[in-house]
Amino acid sequence: MRWGPIIASTITVLFIFLFEWPKLQKNQKKEKFIFIILTSMGWCISILLFFFPDLPGPTKFIDLLFKPLGRMLE
Repeated sequence: MRWGPIIASTITVLFIFLFEWPKLQKNQKKEKFIFIILTSMGWCISILLFFFPDLPGPTKFIDLLFKPLGRMLE
């Protein structure tokens, strides 16, 4: 298992967090919460793609979801 990309991804997320967090003001609680959620989701997706690089992209899900609707509209 290659740990280099995982460590690099984690360090990148930490740098983003350390650079952007001080710019958020103390009374911006919702913005801080969303920043933490979006950053952690991006980090989780990057780690997941290191473990499973052949995962289908989001367009495959959209095609699977809307292909029957497209057939009905034609």
